[in-house]
Amino acid sequence: MNEFEKDIQSKTNDVVDNIKGFTFSFVFFLLIFAIGVTISVLGS
Repeated sequence: MNEFEKDIQSKTNDVVDNIKGFTFSFVFFLLIFAIGVTISVLGS
């Protein structure tokens, strides 16, 4: 058996981490898009 399999660093579920990462990146790009739309509307 691999020595790294015996000493696991993180015992959390990967699905939860994936949902967090997707949510944070989605909110980040949505925020950038909203700022761009706001500047575009105010500029015209």
